[in-house]
Amino acid sequence: MRILAALLIAAAVPASASEPWPQDDPNTRLQPAFAGQTRAPAALSGVAPVVETFAEGLENPWGIAALPDGGYLVTERPGRLRVVSASGEVGPPVAGVPQVLAERQGGLLDVALDRDFGANRVVYLSYAKPLPGGLSATAVARGVLSADGTALTDVQDIFEQTPPSPTPMHYGSRIVLAPDGTLFVTLGERSSNRERVLAQDNRTTYGKVVRIGTDGSIPADNPLAGGAGNPAIWSFGHRNPQGAALDGQGTLWAVEHGPRGGDELNRVEPGRNYGWPVITYGINYGGTSVGDGIAVQDGMEQPVYYWDPVIAPGGMLFYDGAMFPEWRGDALIASLNPGGLVRLAMDGNRVTGEERFLEFQDRIRDVEQAPDGSLLLLVDAPSGVILRLSR
Repeated sequence: MRILAALLIAAAVPASASEPWPQDDPNTRLQPAFAGQTRAPAALSGVAPVVETFAEGLENPWGIAALPDGGYLVTERPGRLRVVSASGEVGPPVAGVPQVLAERQGGLLDVALDRDFGANRVVYLSYAKPLPGGLSATAVARGVLSADGTALTDVQDIFEQTPPSPTPMHYGSRIVLAPDGTLFVTLGERSSNRERVLAQDNRTTYGKVVRIGTDGSIPADNPLAGGAGNPAIWSFGHRNPQGAALDGQGTLWAVEHGPRGGDELNRVEPGRNYGWPVITYGINYGGTSVGDGIAVQDGMEQPVYYWDPVIAPGGMLFYDGAMFPEWRGDALIASLNPGGLVRLAMDGNRVTGEERFLEFQDRIRDVEQAPDGSLLLLVDAPSGVILRLSR
């Protein structure tokens, strides 16, 4: 592994811990709904991680999952799945991966291992599935990884977003295994003005988090099971949630992209409406208001935290390792813009501080905790690498 830098923290730090992290002016004049909902005080942990290149030769890596032998499965958005060894050697493409639509934001996206992977070798993949007529949908497939890691067999789709879309954008696609053995899957609202309103339409799975069985079945205790709407839906009113993780209590959290401003951290609860595109702390890319330009409405959930300007969040986790004990229980979030790794200091369901690492340096798509507590960061670039952050 090649050491890149030995005391890389950030491009700028606040003058004092009582000030928020340095950032540009917000895009809107909307006021937070409660104290600490945005621009929390800087949480200076005093940690200065060593940054190394762990693996090279990847093309737009998107998702990573740790294998029991110390290696990793890594997806590349053009449609390849690779095994990366514990020493950082990148293997050849795994055979048997589903065909993907590798256009704009589409491609092979997340990867997750079954809870019984050691016994059954089952792997889950989310991807942009090409469909007739130039359409596509976020899909989740399961397959069995061969003992030598060279091929997937018995591959079958267990979920497909409906309806299919002509817009190769906002696929969402993070997969999280719930404590009860079910799967959470985050789904974007496909971006266009015509489609994004469907985040509020529970007959579709646009802008939703869904919960399914590992075979694609619908859990009987889903909030819409047996009623109106798609029974797979767990929550709705999301824009493009590309990061999700369980906290130490097994509760699901997600981060999602806003437009210009309004990236959100949400505690995702069953049957709740998270507001998009009716309420948001952002504006359209052209500078106009989204809808009525409001951020609060009865019956719609407020984000636990939001960013304006954005961090463009990728994957996330709640840290519980030994290498950085100062960070235990905190949320670590990949940032695509301005780039780097964002740490949120947490006190229960409240954000108490923010700290950023490697800011303005790389587009970080996902973050994974290694067995020794170090962190692996996927750099989303045509010549992509995996960085390792250690003590």
